[in-house]
Amino acid sequence: MVIATDWVRLLVVCVLFTAAAGAVLRWGGLASPGPVVKAALRATAQLAAVSAVITAVLASLPLTTGFLLLMAGVATGTSAARTKTGRKGVWVGLAILVGTVPAIAALVLTGLVPLNGIALVPVGGILIGGAMTATTLSVRRALDTLHDRHGEYEAALALGFTEPVAVRELIRRPAAEALLPALDQTRTVGLVTLPGAFVGMLLGGAPVWQAGALQLVVLLGLLAVETAAIATVVELVARGLVRRTSQATEVRLA
Repeated sequence: MVIATDWVRLLVVCVLFTAAAGAVLRWGGLASPGPVVKAALRATAQLAAVSAVITAVLASLPLTTGFLLLMAGVATGTSAARTKTGRKGVWVGLAILVGTVPAIAALVLTGLVPLNGIALVPVGGILIGGAMTATTLSVRRALDTLHDRHGEYEAALALGFTEPVAVRELIRRPAAEALLPALDQTRTVGLVTLPGAFVGMLLGGAPVWQAGALQLVVLLGLLAVETAAIATVVELVARGLVRRTSQATEVRLA
């Protein structure tokens, strides 16, 4: 009976949060509530599926590796869809992985994260998620800037700049703004936010100092991973490997 009551409370709170978000979007004229509802339903289905298989995944290193690869694949697809880069969107996967893979390897090789699923999956998920967010934001800012300041791009070409150099000069600063959320989270940790790694270890019974140390490593790892993602995005856009279809046409005509 107690368990049934807890599930009812959980359902009611989740529905209320989703309805509130959708209502505010509609009331404020910001957007349709549809994406919020779809995201909530998708999250529910995905967490239910993961909960059903996570025990087997965490108990097997090969399955853990496969699960991390699945995470990276979904992150790539999500970022490509958000940036509307079509088939070229596969390149955003490089931006997501370029910092994430070395960061996970460094954590394992130094012994800070043990080579087992229960440690690799959450830490890897945090790093991949951060890289995905930074990649999506930086690609959107870079491509929007390239579109809005296309006249400056053409002027740079007229002055003798090569295409990659001209694009880099335009998009570096706008793309770098994608790092602001990670910077703010790191600057305010403990004062404004208590991130998941810290809270999870506390709830699991770990000493406070150990939880704080792991959280510090994760936050600094996120900064490194997201910085690498943004720098890679700048190069991919500059080299024409990541563009929206209309922008690719504009650049060729220029």
